[in-house]
Amino acid sequence: MVQDYGIFVGGGWRRSKGKRLETRNPATGEVLGTFPLATKEELHAAVKAAKDAFEGWRKTPAPRRGELLLEAARIFRSKKEDLARTVTGEMGKILAEGRGDVQEVIDFLEYAAGEGRRMFGATVPSELPNKMCLTVRLPVGPVGLITPWNFPMAIPGWKSGAALIAGCPIVLKPSSLTPLCAARFVEVLDEAGFPPGVVNLVTGAGPVVGDGLVAHPDIRAVSFTGGVETGRRVYESAARKMIKVGLELGGKNAILAMDDADLGLLMDGVLFGAFGTAGQRCTATSRLIVHRRIYDQVVDELVDRVAKLKVGDPLDAAVDMGPVASPEQERKVLEYVDLGRKEGSKLLAGGTKLRGGPYDRGFFLAPTVFAVGRTSRLAQEEIFGPVLSVLRAKDYDDAVAIANSVRYGLSSSIYTNDLRWAFRAMQDLEAGITYVNAPTIGAEVHLPFGGTKETGPTDTREAGTTALEEFTHWKTVYVDYSGRLQKAQIDTARLTGG
Repeated sequence: MVQDYGIFVGGGWRRSKGKRLETRNPATGEVLGTFPLATKEELHAAVKAAKDAFEGWRKTPAPRRGELLLEAARIFRSKKEDLARTVTGEMGKILAEGRGDVQEVIDFLEYAAGEGRRMFGATVPSELPNKMCLTVRLPVGPVGLITPWNFPMAIPGWKSGAALIAGCPIVLKPSSLTPLCAARFVEVLDEAGFPPGVVNLVTGAGPVVGDGLVAHPDIRAVSFTGGVETGRRVYESAARKMIKVGLELGGKNAILAMDDADLGLLMDGVLFGAFGTAGQRCTATSRLIVHRRIYDQVVDELVDRVAKLKVGDPLDAAVDMGPVASPEQERKVLEYVDLGRKEGSKLLAGGTKLRGGPYDRGFFLAPTVFAVGRTSRLAQEEIFGPVLSVLRAKDYDDAVAIANSVRYGLSSSIYTNDLRWAFRAMQDLEAGITYVNAPTIGAEVHLPFGGTKETGPTDTREAGTTALEEFTHWKTVYVDYSGRLQKAQIDTARLTGG
């Protein structure tokens, strides 16, 4: 039975006056639920609820805030299988990856809960006697979280966990492709006992809800994950208000395969990195840069392995790759396939929409591999689908130059058994993340996540201790217990201690 959802504001679900959107299963076309295209007035109500809740939430001791996050993590764990099936049903990733999506929420909420007792500042000596100097973190206020469809629970989990432990009420605007996952996510936070107004959910169109959230005068920070062009508008809008903004804007991630690489290990990593989640990860392996000495061998093995990948029902445990998430996503990927052919790139595998039987009900594409030139659009632009571009490199320096030639800088990888190349790559690759002998995907929640160049123009990092930086500001405190006026920099008495 299709459920009709409202918006979640001030601790409860409300009916909306806006028109409605449907969310569908990308494997079957089945309607899963309907959600409102919220109005400006409804967005304002959500922000007001967050603003009204801020005073009480910021005064709630951070360890107590952490207890609520732990309770939410416990509930997510108890409902993991059900929620994973929601992720798979709405987004299309295979069930093992749906479980991983929910597990990331559990892991990060547990980690963030601990930050409630580790929100460290600094205590330093004063240049004056009988005076103390210290720093503390304070929440910025109500925040807007704008999340994508490819990790429909994990990314809301990362953003909300950091914001909530920092003391910031949230207004969550999810992708219109995966509002059901967001609703299920918010239901768990509500069950965990967060006070009314601390957690709010508003679905709807980007020009109304997304742009309106960023521009709202009572929103004091925005965290956005999505495409570069939308991210640029978010950045500009936030700058006009002079508020904090965190941006994670995708990647064109490369694996470098040196001539001493373990080829079996390399193949396992390339297949998982390129075709896991149907290539719809910002950290997906989009380029494979291969040393000339092993290029032909790697290409032959890659084509053979790709042909054996099973595409189909993402709930089937034997399936390696499910559908892409939407007809728009399917159309975009196929347009890049056509572009590759027109550019003269050599199609090595795939390149088609899968048809017949159950394929006709969903958005299923064959895993695709091209041999490309280093200046081609397939080698430069983010495709966000199951398309891998293979490039030939003369040596290590050439491979690094190819890897660094794009405008993105999120994730990178090198496969080698030579420590010299591995340690040079850690310094040379222009990316926020570098893996050695592992694919470009697989970030862990207790470490910073983010990139350089156009991937992360605000240089913010999600996850890890750095996650708090998006949602807090520093206050410096001076405590003078000398009992008299002391003047920093010009008080000569400090020289004698008198």
